[in-house]
Amino acid sequence: MKIVENVDVREIRRKLGLNQSDFWSEIGVTQSGGSRYESGRSIPRPVQALLRLVHIEQIDINKIRKDDYEVVEFLRSQKSDLFKSLKKEAKAWKKEK
Repeated sequence: MKIVENVDVREIRRKLGLNQSDFWSEIGVTQSGGSRYESGRSIPRPVQALLRLVHIEQIDINKIRKDDYEVVEFLRSQKSDLFKSLKKEAKAWKKEK
């Protein structure tokens, strides 16, 4: 997974039209903690990963379950052709919505 490095998190937040409290609470960070990150403090890798998933990839992490992840990992490693096919169909389905 590509981690968010050297990005302007304040700019991401502003583009999404969110205040600090709303933006950071979606990934379990307090407003004051988020403010420190926006002011230049380094962001820990787990927080970077959550930031990427929630605010860049727009994934609702509250809907992800461990067994969902396990199925994806199984398909990716053991059934790569099926995984690629399903991924393609999912993208087409999302565009139709």
